[in-house]
Amino acid sequence: MGLSWQQGPLSTGAIGHFLTPESLPERLLYAERLRRRMRVKFNDTFIADSENVILLHEPGRYPVAYFPSEDIDAQALVPSGKVTHHKDLGDTAWYAVHAGDRTTERAAWEFTALPEHAVDLQGRIAFAWRAMDAFYEEDERILGHAADPYHRIDIRNTSRRLEVRLDDHVIARSEHPVVLFESGFAPRWYVPRADIDETRLDPVEGQTFCPYKGLCDYYDIGEARRAAWSYRNAYQEADRINNLVSFEADKVEVYLDGERLHPEPGQNVISHGVDRGLDVDEVKPH
Repeated sequence: MGLSWQQGPLSTGAIGHFLTPESLPERLLYAERLRRRMRVKFNDTFIADSENVILLHEPGRYPVAYFPSEDIDAQALVPSGKVTHHKDLGDTAWYAVHAGDRTTERAAWEFTALPEHAVDLQGRIAFAWRAMDAFYEEDERILGHAADPYHRIDIRNTSRRLEVRLDDHVIARSEHPVVLFESGFAPRWYVPRADIDETRLDPVEGQTFCPYKGLCDYYDIGEARRAAWSYRNAYQEADRINNLVSFEADKVEVYLDGERLHPEPGQNVISHGVDRGLDVDEVKPH
């Protein structure tokens, strides 16, 4: 999550509310200087390199990085003549991106008729994330979307008793689960595999990708489809849940200290999917 995605405060599915005497606009956009060097690679060439990136948080979207035109290789942008209209920011001119022997249509855009209150984006270009080869902060590739400074993960050990059941069968029972708190989401409870009857877990094909935790594998439990998941090679920042298993409270019975858990706001996550051209071997060392 962040300011505007999933259940963030500026998203359309926000789980909290602003304590103001008057109603806020239905849509709030937020722009902020990223304060990190960011680069864009296309066809093995860095076509943008800037320490002056503006990050735009827009309801229902991941944050998008906007580069000043002077920090972009002028030969990389080819006007397409295509203009669309953004409901908040006005006319949007589109570019093909070109480098070497490769060109991708509608791979970048610029707002050309910004309202006065949005001039921070004047003269700035954004690149379609999946149309580019890679985005970097300094020399490290950033996966999934631009890093959101308002996204946080906290992982805590606990001695609370967690039990998972399905059709009177005990799937898991643990007195030392791990709880993961992630910005805007309901707590997620992870169980060591030693406390799970793994004969009940049937691995399924297909993975999702979290830019903060890594690739996620899923399991069926009986007739309950994709009722459990695990980050078998979690990123170092989330290493404490590496290879642990979490369970969907709306698909199996999950009890915490004897009280059954039920889905709550923030429980359902809109998965990102895997980046264009991103494979498992590339994600693991990240």
